[in-house]
Amino acid sequence: MQTQLSAYIEDPVTQAWAIIRSEAEAVAKDEPFLAGILGRVFFQRESLQDALSRHLADLLLPRDMDGDALAAILSDAMEADPSIAASAARDLCAVFERDPACTTRAHALLNYRGFQALQAHRIAHRFWNDGRSALAFWLSNRTSLVLGPDIHPAARIGTGIMLDHGLGVVIGETAVVEDDVSILQNVTLGGTGKIHGDRHPKVRRGVMIGAGAKVIGNIEIGEFSKIAAGSVVLRDVPDRSTVAGVPARVVRRHDTTEMPSETMDQSC
Repeated sequence: MQTQLSAYIEDPVTQAWAIIRSEAEAVAKDEPFLAGILGRVFFQRESLQDALSRHLADLLLPRDMDGDALAAILSDAMEADPSIAASAARDLCAVFERDPACTTRAHALLNYRGFQALQAHRIAHRFWNDGRSALAFWLSNRTSLVLGPDIHPAARIGTGIMLDHGLGVVIGETAVVEDDVSILQNVTLGGTGKIHGDRHPKVRRGVMIGAGAKVIGNIEIGEFSKIAAGSVVLRDVPDRSTVAGVPARVVRRHDTTEMPSETMDQSC
């Protein structure tokens, strides 16, 4: 019994939910006007999964659809795949630790479109893998229309991801984004438009992609590398390198202690 209790207490999803509830309570005390939305998203919910499914349903729901039915579909997907909530918890930590404008994890869940869109993608990806492509495409399209990021439901995205702002982000069908990556606004992970099959970038662990960068084709962005803002990347990027320019070229090599996605240093 003691072992089971310790495992429960140490579960990162449970820990994240306890922190978020506490943060939301403090906000409700300071800003009574927000008590209604905070209650609907946080205080009436029993878990991070429940809060996410309700909030995403409220954000994405068209006028002619049943909000409770959509929330139930999203919740069922997260119950069937516990990795979705675990990934959301890691994403919240990433946003909180890397973005100086993020005051609390509750703030990120309630207000950050990049975070919200990423969690909607995780559910759409589950639908895609289950063969429910029509539902996956619908959810992906609604997410793009309402929140901004356009992510194909087949794209494979790791955990500990920060989509900063999220507006203008495009991630193609065969793209891969590994763990602990930071992507700023108006970034494209796209294909060349000339080929079918595996045609999108593979972004390895610890990478930071600056605002407005375009990464095109089935190329590899090596781990712990950095792409400067506005760059156009058409070739593989070595591990632990900074690339910049149009077309991008290597301008700096990193030492083994640097993790660009965490430091968020925008300089070359």
